[in-house]
Amino acid sequence: MLNKYARGFFTALFTPLATWLIRHRVSPDAVTIIGTLGVMIGGLVFYPLGQLFWGTIFIVLFVFSDVIDGIMARQQERKGKWGAFLDSTLDRFADGSLFAGVSIWFFTGGDNDAIGIAALICLVLGMLVSYIRSKAESLGFDANVGLAERAERLVFLLTATGLVGLGVPEPVLLIVLLALCLASGVTIFQRMSTVRRQATAEVLGKKDLGKDTQQ
Repeated sequence: MLNKYARGFFTALFTPLATWLIRHRVSPDAVTIIGTLGVMIGGLVFYPLGQLFWGTIFIVLFVFSDVIDGIMARQQERKGKWGAFLDSTLDRFADGSLFAGVSIWFFTGGDNDAIGIAALICLVLGMLVSYIRSKAESLGFDANVGLAERAERLVFLLTATGLVGLGVPEPVLLIVLLALCLASGVTIFQRMSTVRRQATAEVLGKKDLGKDTQQ
């Protein structure tokens, strides 16, 4: 949903910055790497120290690198597979760092095992959501569907975590994480069902083609 409705807004917002970076010979790959490192520092340094609000602010400063590097690649007409591979791989590092950081804090100084467990479940389910799409595309199928894609997961996690850092009751974060677990589970089902339909249609199409050939 966010990919559909927010992409145009953020593209317009960050295009001047992307153009400036290109003018100063900064590569999209460099933006991808720096952005991922920033998110990982926020997730694995700030969050485990209990700095939930300032950690979120720090992360937000870097998380939009995922939009900026895409704009830069399009402006430079870079259509190679390496950039897409790097971007997808580093996204997994970034996402894992955020949920792991939340989990570490609430298993230790935060002293809330329920949130820690929910964050770990979100981490695992989020990785499955991404893996299913990647595997489907490698087999020639389209699995770009689902209730909770990456953008939604990050927005809800960062918003809830930052608010808890400002003093909002912790159950708010727990509720958000449980909702993300449910939404990720639904997304996994949606993507698997979508791929199954495509795979079944492909098999039936080959059978029909074989019959026509025999006739």
